[in-house]
Amino acid sequence: MNWEDKIFDGRELVPAIITDCKNGEVLMLAYMNKESFLKTLETGKTWFFSRSRQSLWNKGETSGHFQYVKSIKCDCDNDTLLISVEQIGPACHTGSRSCFFNTILEEK
Repeated sequence: MNWEDKIFDGRELVPAIITDCKNGEVLMLAYMNKESFLKTLETGKTWFFSRSRQSLWNKGETSGHFQYVKSIKCDCDNDTLLISVEQIGPACHTGSRSCFFNTILEEK
């Protein structure tokens, strides 16, 4: 059995946590289907499935802020991906480096 069959066994989408390969910073979370996962493996750039548009999208295709894949790991249940990337420019569509910039709670 190959990885895509293990990961997408009965699942249409899996969450993909994207981190910076240099410092481990969490940049974003997106969803992958089997096709976007295979395109990511094939091209070395991240591809995701847009739940709102119901279509594939290549991160950076419009903005130029590509993500070059350095490693892909799977969690113990084979239902979440952890993808380490070299991020070109900001990862967030707002222009922020990371999508996680809204602090809700932070211990002092």
